[in-house]
Amino acid sequence: MKNVICVEHPLSEHSLTILRDRSTLTADFKQRTQIVTNILFAEATRSLAVKEKTVSTPLTDMTGHIIKDNIILVPVLRAGLAMLFAAQQFVPWATAGFIGLERDEETAIAREYYQKFPEHLSKKKTIILDPMLATGGSLLSTISALYDKGASDIEIICIVAAPEGCELIANHYPDIKIYTAALDSHLNDQKIHCARTGRFRRPVFWYRLNHERLQSPDRGGGRSNSSSLLIHYGRS
Repeated sequence: MKNVICVEHPLSEHSLTILRDRSTLTADFKQRTQIVTNILFAEATRSLAVKEKTVSTPLTDMTGHIIKDNIILVPVLRAGLAMLFAAQQFVPWATAGFIGLERDEETAIAREYYQKFPEHLSKKKTIILDPMLATGGSLLSTISALYDKGASDIEIICIVAAPEGCELIANHYPDIKIYTAALDSHLNDQKIHCARTGRFRRPVFWYRLNHERLQSPDRGGGRSNSSSLLIHYGRS
């Protein structure tokens, strides 16, 4: 699939093996998630536009380069938060948007329960963060919601992906690139990765994100079904 970029790196392969190990402890799981996310994020942002900037060093002036593109990071709640904190290490100035999707375990269909995006998405490069791309239903809903809000430049970063989900995204949005550390063979009968990682959605870390914190600095529009949102993520 032309839209899937499988990023191969010894460090990500090492960390991904630890993530798949059911005996991995929570602290190690969190650390390895950050490592894989950092490697994927560096590759996904390789084509970011830059502009020249002159700075004064201790000895002389020199011309360097800084990021020109405006970036918005959109983690798919709840699991995507584990990747958001890692991505922000590279671009701490990036705006964050949020969408909450809950998968029905019987039908594998995602239901949206929260959405908060900044304004002026058409002027930003949007990077969706979701650890596991399985059927693709959640990401399809996320992409549709972003386009409805005016987004025009979208990329996806997933730690692991299944061909079923990648194909679904490619059929609907062939121009959107998916960056992943591993493309698994298939989903099982329950629409789950056969060689999956630990469960990112298991409650281990709890964050109380009130209405103000969920809004971006430019306080973009969105909708919520409550005044605050309780978010948690982790592994089994």
